[in-house]
Amino acid sequence: MIDKELATVLDANRTALIGSVARLTDAQSRSRLVPSLTTPISLVKHCAAAERVWFQRTVAGLAEAECDGYAAGDDRGWLVDPEQTLAEVIAEYEAAADLSRRIAQGPEPADRFVHYRRGEVTFHWIGLHMIEELARHAGHADILVEQILAAPQ
Repeated sequence: MIDKELATVLDANRTALIGSVARLTDAQSRSRLVPSLTTPISLVKHCAAAERVWFQRTVAGLAEAECDGYAAGDDRGWLVDPEQTLAEVIAEYEAAADLSRRIAQGPEPADRFVHYRRGEVTFHWIGLHMIEELARHAGHADILVEQILAAPQ
């Protein structure tokens, strides 16, 4: 089972990410302020893919096709269907995070798992890595949202 303190910090980062972008309109959420694929909505989409990669694929051992959405660590994880709304992407992320919480109830911190690119890692390491990943992207979202909301309309 994931350490209670790690789970609390992980959930705080999940909440921070969603809290940052939820204030935006659909159009604002697609604002591209940097040359990469990074937009507020794509940050959420990418974090849903990260939840799936680490918890569904790596910990639960599901094949990529068995996951509840895109579950690979490449640029496609940043792509949002033009028809998908911000609310839908947030709901997709929240569903992936809920499944991650359930999966995280089983393993012990020292249990080892093999990630398809990083190799063998402990469950504790996965928890720390997800905290790092989500904190970084919540910070990116904060900055992008601040710039979007401060821009002249």
